[in-house]
Amino acid sequence: MTRKNYPEEFKRDAVALYRGTDGATITQIAAELGVSGVTLAAWCTAAGVTIRHRRTAPVASPAAGAESAEQELARLRAENQALRADKTRLATERDILRSAAKYFAGETHW
Repeated sequence: MTRKNYPEEFKRDAVALYRGTDGATITQIAAELGVSGVTLAAWCTAAGVTIRHRRTAPVASPAAGAESAEQELARLRAENQALRADKTRLATERDILRSAAKYFAGETHW
């Protein structure tokens, strides 16, 4: 198997994505970026980023009508925050993949 050499900018962006994404695991971020989890973990360790352990499963939301207005508001605010974090993560991933595509397209000599 050939060894891939990733540009330093890609490594920094991948570590920043992991660091900035709450609740994400190394495996999830690595799969989304197309690198191995061991590789991303090594980059994070080299950058001094502590590796988070998997969180427990989220508690299922109660049935409709079984929660008070305050509980519903808190649940919706938490969901909104999670969706905003997802949007930010996806935008960062898109930018990383875009820069990686430019880098690798520059390496091809047809």
